Amino acid sequence: MPRTGRRPGRSGTREAILAAARESFTASGYDGASIRDIAGRAGVDPALVHHYYGTKHELFIAAVELPLDMTVVLERILAGEPDRVGERLVAMLLSVWDGQADRSPLIALVRSAVSSDEAARMLREFLVSVLFARIAERLGLPDSRLRASLAASQIIGLLIARYVVRIEPIASAPPPVVIAAVGPNLQRYLTGDLAPPDRPDPEREVPATPGDRQARAAERP
Repeated sequence: MPRTGRRPGRSGTREAILAAARESFTASGYDGASIRDIAGRAGVDPALVHHYYGTKHELFIAAVELPLDMTVVLERILAGEPDRVGERLVAMLLSVWDGQADRSPLIALVRSAVSSDEAARMLREFLVSVLFARIAERLGLPDSRLRASLAASQIIGLLIARYVVRIEPIASAPPPVVIAAVGPNLQRYLTGDLAPPDRPDPEREVPATPGDRQARAAERP
């Protein structure tokens, strides 16, 4: 239930907006949350939310404590050849997460996502709606939502293995090794052919060749 009244800009307002944003994003998801709803929960004017945090994308990143500027991320990832998007994505994520002095917010979010529907939704909304769906749409290929979901599944697995469960040697592998191993999988999800391979119909009778008929005749007593 949004709080009534409007809180003037003063000490504690930023924190109140951030807390309200977390409430709104977990309750409604990224697409369902709005600046107006967040402002109402925080008891401030929507203009004040924009003043402190800019866009909804930027507010979401602040709410989940991930140090990523999505405008810069998209520009860097999509600037080069399309067939290297997967490698650039993994390299970018590793540079952020490996370089963080304190990864506790990230680890807490991933761990919480296993047991908490709200945390799972926060992580899912970031990876699918904010990051991968926008990249897949910019690449202009069909099934962008499916591609985003597949790419997110790959990165969630990497997050858990490298930073939470710390499976060796993944946990301590140098970034180039991880990029070379994971990048191609991510690339296929984002730009590859997702159609199932053609398989022969087992119920369809294949016409016999002359050689087949001769072999069968030779087998008869």
